[in-house]
Amino acid sequence: MSIALVDVNAGRAAKRAPRVRLSELDVLESEAIHIMREVAAGCTTPALLFSGGKDSAVLLRLAEKAFRPGRFPFPLLHIDTGHNFPEVIEFRDWRAKELGERLIVRSVEDSIASGRAVEKPGQGRNSLQSVTLLDSIAELGLDACIGGARRDEEKARAKERIFSFRDSFGQWDPKNQRPELWDLYNTRVHPGENIRVFPISNWTELDVWQYIARENIALPSIYFAHQREVVRRPGGLLPVSHLVQPRAGEAVETLQLRFRTVGDMTCTCPVESGAATLQEIIDETARTRITERGATRMDDQTSEASMELRKKEGYF
Repeated sequence: MSIALVDVNAGRAAKRAPRVRLSELDVLESEAIHIMREVAAGCTTPALLFSGGKDSAVLLRLAEKAFRPGRFPFPLLHIDTGHNFPEVIEFRDWRAKELGERLIVRSVEDSIASGRAVEKPGQGRNSLQSVTLLDSIAELGLDACIGGARRDEEKARAKERIFSFRDSFGQWDPKNQRPELWDLYNTRVHPGENIRVFPISNWTELDVWQYIARENIALPSIYFAHQREVVRRPGGLLPVSHLVQPRAGEAVETLQLRFRTVGDMTCTCPVESGAATLQEIIDETARTRITERGATRMDDQTSEASMELRKKEGYF
């Protein structure tokens, strides 16, 4: 009697699915979705910070992929300075309505009116957001806030963990952060403490734009080249508006430009650019050697540690 020998390993190899190599964007997307689901699983009352800017628009797409067809397991929260670009606020409201998600808006104007925040002449309101944000966290009982910050934006951001622990005063201590070995995240907090979570922390500005192009994500029009009146001041161009008027001796110029980031109208500078399409923006971003905040945010140029000081006070 003859016995037929079967190569068991050969049979297994034939059934093994072919390996699929993920692109860099696929890896970043997968990591971000995993982080969002960790927040949903480990935190009790999270919120997603949505300003209408490009990074928070990317967060919304990631949340869709993480939780649809269900509702998001958190509301959207915007800390409105009152000095935001109208185009961005219009987009914020439209996008939240399109998604059918709850949008909570808290105003720096209200914090100033109540005496909780003090506005200083000649300074933007970005730093005042910390007061309104901390008050909102206390009011809503939030234990986590998901934000669109990235490590490549600014050196203080580069020190921060993906799950950034804040104490009962809302303060950040860069020397006292929780380890994140093997992508394991500690979401436990005591009453009054909270966590800021940054799912796209490992992304670059170029990654963001390539993802926006791939996913066809809608954005406010001011990210693309357009004509706008500006004045030249130390630190960059400032768009003329009801908040920024030319000083004595300043000339108003009409230039073709776009915004790389959006924030307080009194300290957010556009850059001269003819990039009117996503591919042109991607090409332009690939060539630049200055971070978006370094090139366009006057409030980050007041000192070497301006961002870190704001974060220690509660800034996201």
